[in-house]
Amino acid sequence: MDEEDLSGKSKELTQRIEELQKKQAQRTDDYPQSTRDDYVRNELERLKRETKELKKEVARLKKPPLLVGQVKELLPEDKAVIESSTGPDFIVNVADFLPNNDLKPGTRVALNKQTLSVVEVLPSSIDPNIMGAEVLTKPDITYENIGGLKDQIREVKETVEEPLLYPEKFSDVGVEPPKAVLLVGPPGTGKTMMAKAVANRTNATFIKLVGSELVQKYIGEGARMVRELFKMAREKSPSVIFIDELDSVATKRQEQATSGDREVQRTMMQLLSELDGFDPLGEVKIIGATNRPKLLDKALLRPGRFDRIIETPKPDYQARKDIFRIHMKEMNVSKDVDLDLLATESEEASGADIKAICTEAGMFSIRRDRSREIEQRDFLDAVEKVLSDSTERKIKKQVMYA
Repeated sequence: MDEEDLSGKSKELTQRIEELQKKQAQRTDDYPQSTRDDYVRNELERLKRETKELKKEVARLKKPPLLVGQVKELLPEDKAVIESSTGPDFIVNVADFLPNNDLKPGTRVALNKQTLSVVEVLPSSIDPNIMGAEVLTKPDITYENIGGLKDQIREVKETVEEPLLYPEKFSDVGVEPPKAVLLVGPPGTGKTMMAKAVANRTNATFIKLVGSELVQKYIGEGARMVRELFKMAREKSPSVIFIDELDSVATKRQEQATSGDREVQRTMMQLLSELDGFDPLGEVKIIGATNRPKLLDKALLRPGRFDRIIETPKPDYQARKDIFRIHMKEMNVSKDVDLDLLATESEEASGADIKAICTEAGMFSIRRDRSREIEQRDFLDAVEKVLSDSTERKIKKQVMYA
């Protein structure tokens, strides 16, 4: 708000105060001996409170703005070296009403515009992209929606959920719970769904990022975002960090690299430091996911960083039956649909392919407009359509698109 707007707002509020004062005096004259004295008295009290609040607002708007600075060093006699947002450093006084424990090097503070004295301690600054990574609405995916991954779900629960929900189990046996788990497997095999199920199950703060979001243009920006990511996770602990497509920010380090590759490596080294550095993670758990594990740097995969590597393979025969059964729960399916046949015909299908098959079967049923039930042949036609249209088959046929 500039000076002109501030002046206009102040005049508007002043006029409002004068109108209320006149109204107050008028009502006092109109009801000197009225039988509604209680009503008048209450009304006058309300007007006085409103007048008081408006005067406070005028006084607040007339105050000069504060400058933002950062503490570099604390000095004796309530003084500090401050790095101001305008550039130079200043030795300034610290207000008596500020607790000494709140001030330490690196703290953001507000400075008086005239004297540059420290008058307020500000919260730490976190990148808006990191703040926006927090998942506020829980996903509606549960473990019951995931088929064929019983062993993998059990390992995720042991690594992520149980240390947050039942930490006494680990303290009783004297072991430190795992810090992080890495989900690897082909596309469409349930990696992201397991992370969503964790977010649904726990009451912890869930923070989701795609690895490519940590790759920035300028030197040091990606490493700064990683620091702020883990800082926010510690402040909001218990929390779970989910980094999807981890290979985009944690590829193997090469001796010969471009400036862009070196920046990605700096970001990865900061990630390594946060996973196994001096600052303990506490109640912060990490889930990583990738479908290209061979590209990951070996330093990331050692115990103490990603303690468990969980593979999510393509579903086998029984797993495909379970996935079909899960997707057919809400569908109007004919009694003649044979799950054994569908599981046999969809041998190369992933979990995502099976979901697409169920959707296509519904589309075939609507197209034929026979009845409201989805029949066996609709599913068989959908299997042929989805699996013949898969990307892998198109690549084998050398079908290329610009």
